[in-house]
Amino acid sequence: MTMSQGIPDNDRPPPVRAVFSAVTCKEIAYLVSNLPLAIVGFVYAVVMVTGTGVLSVTAVGLPLLACGLYLSRQLGRVDRARARALLGVRVDEPTPIPGPRRAGGFFPWLWTSIKDPVGWRTVLYQLVRLPWGLLTFTVALSGLFVLWPVLPYVVRMLANADRAMVRGLLSPSDGLERRIAELESDRGVVVDTAAADLRRIERDLHDGAQARLVALAMGLGLAKEKLLEDPEGAAAMVDEAHGEVKLALQELRDLARGIHPAVLTDRGLDAALSSVAARCVVPVKVAVDLPARPAEAIEGIAYFVVSELLQNVSKHARARSASVEVWRAGPRLLIRVSDDGRGGADVSGGSGLAGLAERLGAVDGIFVVDSPQGEGTVVTAELPWRDRA
Repeated sequence: MTMSQGIPDNDRPPPVRAVFSAVTCKEIAYLVSNLPLAIVGFVYAVVMVTGTGVLSVTAVGLPLLACGLYLSRQLGRVDRARARALLGVRVDEPTPIPGPRRAGGFFPWLWTSIKDPVGWRTVLYQLVRLPWGLLTFTVALSGLFVLWPVLPYVVRMLANADRAMVRGLLSPSDGLERRIAELESDRGVVVDTAAADLRRIERDLHDGAQARLVALAMGLGLAKEKLLEDPEGAAAMVDEAHGEVKLALQELRDLARGIHPAVLTDRGLDAALSSVAARCVVPVKVAVDLPARPAEAIEGIAYFVVSELLQNVSKHARARSASVEVWRAGPRLLIRVSDDGRGGADVSGGSGLAGLAERLGAVDGIFVVDSPQGEGTVVTAELPWRDRA
């Protein structure tokens, strides 16, 4: 998508023609409807500002101002919807103000609401709209009778000014506001994921290696008691304990490999993913084409994503073969895992794929699943590339 003067091409109306088009008719409807809505918005803004200003010396003044700014946001929502329907202007909705509970209490919510830049810019928009609405209403309505040959050009000029006002005053504060909201959400995902990983490690240790080591200690204690009375029985118990030690060591190795395998640290993604593919129940072709190793965190996430996806292939896909491709494209690390199984994979709440999507989203990644029923599954993941320190 190309840009010209800061406006996306797909937001631009078609070229002006002397003959009235559907776009021109919508623009005329927008300009004519400016006046009644501008009167409502102007009256509301004046009453809200003056009323809360007078009452600001009382205990109810500031809460009323916060509520007034919230209602201004709702008027802005109406104006954005009208501009979207009649002018084709697509403006993102601003981030909602969190309620008192999420904001940490009544007074933090009150302060956040009073200094809300979106609400104040909407008030400014309502104040400047009255003279502008009177002008556009007069020109558009009278132009239908006296400016007929050039009316489409006049209407387009006025509508473009309206588009600029909507984008300038009714859009979110800036990209930083949306970015802060995204980072707050991502931080929660990272914290929840880390807590879930800790619980998983604790559960695996408690149910696996720890239980075996407890049984091993008890077996060796009994063997020690029987050593003099029944040497053959004691030897058999020691042999059994030796087998338990091997199983406990294997479980600890598997647990360590699931956290961060040594082969990933020593030899990188190519060797680590080949090791994961060798444990899959179906043949897996691995192709890693990277000019260098990414940052350790990105490398670990990539390994974890492929490991989880290949486990899904082993457990659910009923596939005959699978493939893993990893490569770099500019500032992104791309991963594609595909199989020829039954398909039907779904990224829905509570599934393992949904968890992977949340993990990637927490680091500005992208997770896309293409899995038509009966036609296999292709999962594409993107991660931001960061060079290894």
